[in-house]
Amino acid sequence: MMRGNILALAWRMLRRDLRAGELHLLALALIVAVASLSSVGFLTDRVSRSLDREANQLLGGDLLLRADHPWPDRTRVLAREAGLQVADTYLFSSMVGTDAAVQLAAVKAVGPGYPLRGSVRVAPARNAPDAVVDAIPPAGSIWLEERVISVLGVSVGERVQLGELSMTVGGVLTFESDRGANFFSMLPRVMINAADLPATGLIQTGSRVAYRLHVAGEARAVADFRERATAALERGQSIESIDNARPEVQVALARAERFLRLAASLSVVLAAVAIGLSARRFMARHLDGCAVLRCLGARQAQLIQLFMLEFVVFGLCASAIGIGLGWAVHALLAGGLAEVLRVALPAPSFLPVVHGLVVGLALLLGFVLPHLIGLARVPSLRVMRRELGEGEGLARTAWASGLAVLVAIVLWVADDFKLGAWISAGFLAALGGFALLSAGGFSLLSRLAMTVNGGWRQGLLALRRRMGSQVIQATAVGLGLMALLLLTLVRADLLAAWRDTVPPDAPNRFVINLQPDQRAAFLAFFRDAGQPAPELMPMIRGRLMSINGAPVDPGGYKEDRARRLAEREFNLSYASALPPGNLVEAGRWHGDDKAPAFSIEAGVAETLGISVGDVVSFDVAGQQVSAPVTSERRLRWDSMRVNFFFIASPGVIDQFPASLITSFHVPPGAEDFSLALTRAFPNISVIDVGVVMAQIESMVDRLIVIVELVFGFAIVAGAVVLLAALQSTRDERAREFAVMRTLGARARQLRQSLLVELAAMGAAAGALAGAGASVVGWLLATRVFDMPYAPALAPVVVGALGSALGVMLVGWLGAGTLLRLSPMQLLREAV
Repeated sequence: MMRGNILALAWRMLRRDLRAGELHLLALALIVAVASLSSVGFLTDRVSRSLDREANQLLGGDLLLRADHPWPDRTRVLAREAGLQVADTYLFSSMVGTDAAVQLAAVKAVGPGYPLRGSVRVAPARNAPDAVVDAIPPAGSIWLEERVISVLGVSVGERVQLGELSMTVGGVLTFESDRGANFFSMLPRVMINAADLPATGLIQTGSRVAYRLHVAGEARAVADFRERATAALERGQSIESIDNARPEVQVALARAERFLRLAASLSVVLAAVAIGLSARRFMARHLDGCAVLRCLGARQAQLIQLFMLEFVVFGLCASAIGIGLGWAVHALLAGGLAEVLRVALPAPSFLPVVHGLVVGLALLLGFVLPHLIGLARVPSLRVMRRELGEGEGLARTAWASGLAVLVAIVLWVADDFKLGAWISAGFLAALGGFALLSAGGFSLLSRLAMTVNGGWRQGLLALRRRMGSQVIQATAVGLGLMALLLLTLVRADLLAAWRDTVPPDAPNRFVINLQPDQRAAFLAFFRDAGQPAPELMPMIRGRLMSINGAPVDPGGYKEDRARRLAEREFNLSYASALPPGNLVEAGRWHGDDKAPAFSIEAGVAETLGISVGDVVSFDVAGQQVSAPVTSERRLRWDSMRVNFFFIASPGVIDQFPASLITSFHVPPGAEDFSLALTRAFPNISVIDVGVVMAQIESMVDRLIVIVELVFGFAIVAGAVVLLAALQSTRDERAREFAVMRTLGARARQLRQSLLVELAAMGAAAGALAGAGASVVGWLLATRVFDMPYAPALAPVVVGALGSALGVMLVGWLGAGTLLRLSPMQLLREAV
């Protein structure tokens, strides 16, 4: 047979199968699969790039260059030559005051163009509505936070003193998107024009000033500049982007990306189940045709080539339709999503199109190719003996190869081996477990057949007669429903747990500089005010000097963060009890053990290359302190509690002078408590982190809205699974009904039999799906998303009842028409 004839015949077969309806269900499964995946892909592609861009507001640009000395002009020239925008800011602490009062504040001097990303909001007076400003403070003007205005007792238009310069209060500073979350940034803020800095006389030799250079522009230009600037970094200089910035922001973005990938991965799983069932039915309905072709002289290689060409063309066409549908769905929702995010989404890249085509063809061929081999091997004798060439062994091979392809695709789509591995392991375990449990359950139910009469008996006996088909059907429906339950009930629990990671009573005030001899009075002040007593922890400054005797060299680290950590002084603490929000991941917490020991935060340990058993040495107040690292802790950065990178065992650093630090929650309407606390203890600094927490909560809420929308796309694929599962046994059921009608069975008996069979299969699949969804949800929450989660009974109950009703409804709509056909028509329907 010539190749041109093969192509023409494959095209004719494709058209014939489409006209006859043989490929409709498979096409629907593939189109919905690719549409779901591509719509998720288009949206997540745009959202992810938008989130990265919006997250850059936290830096005031796409990159933030930090230094402890002025940036040379050549750095600015390099950025401008690359077509990038540049803005300078300077951060330092200083006293702001009047003749009557003074306040320690964080001063931010900003240059023209600030901020390059994000916004600044200023109000014209206290308790007045604020608005976004598109300019920096005029020369001679200063913007004060409301806390500074309250302490100083001034109003807009009055004058305050900053260093040697008297300045006019030009507005109430309410918001800066790049404020950050370190202790310095939590001090009350004032903002001035950088041109006024020399007149203040505050920048002197030895002054502790953070020189910051914000850079923004096109992604490629930013990446090129970053590479060149990184190579030229000197001591005390570093470059920050959103991927190495604030820990709590990284946590929120990482969880959002994992939720989005979870939705896309579950879409693929749902699609694979539907495609596998549809491919099985296609093979069963083409066995006779292939037997006829074998009688006419067709060889196995020719049949494989013929069907492969047909399915490649079919897969490309269906995938293209799915991509177009996915684009349309995403385009309809993108506008509303842009309003929710209050940002303009960037144009999508071409990558989701490639993903859609690759995944569509891979899923199709992964499940279909073994069936095509089975069709090519059908013996010509099947035209005489219909039982030959059923290919049950190849059917199992098809599912095995399809599942292997599915696992590979899930790992690829998840883009996170840990997430993809847990999803794949969960569904593969569910596949085996569902098959065994459903087979056992159907065997038990079939034994009840002798205790009932009529259609009830026939329905229960059908579970045993079609045990293989019923197990495949129940397993497929169970897997589909398991994914749907993950997308609905369990997803809601996961999102609620995510939202609760920053509880309403999370600390929103930090206290530093409290002295040890003030501990009792400080706690008594809280008790007298009816406030819960906070936990006080000692804080001691120390510089990391050596690891296992080797001096720490900042230049020896490749990562920016590692160099910064190696250069900075650490806030050390000591405790015998493990602080709240800390989880020991390696080693053993020292507890009350008097042996010298340090416990290290896991992220810092990884960054600096420190492991349990290593000996670290610190310079504390001019003395060297050494102790082994006995444990690694994982911190919940979004808890807003006091956290330390290093915590010593009692007796290691207790003898050094320390200040106390704590955090506490001030409920709305009780803001005067903080003011009273500072009056009672003038030496302390009460730092309000409410603005930072509001930013984090706002980001989490917005990310959850995005995730809800993306999860909604994947639910559409679930309906196809149910339809494909029930349609896969339509032919077999038509033959059985034909025999029973011929033997005198009444329509009422057949109706009862059908409903009992569907209800039993649906309830079993739903109960298994609910249990599986709860287990997989628990594994995802605890192992992937790092969140607490308690599996509930609701998915099991809802799954069993909902599945029984849904399977009966869809099954009745699909097979109910068979009850109205004559035996001859039923036989023709099954052929």
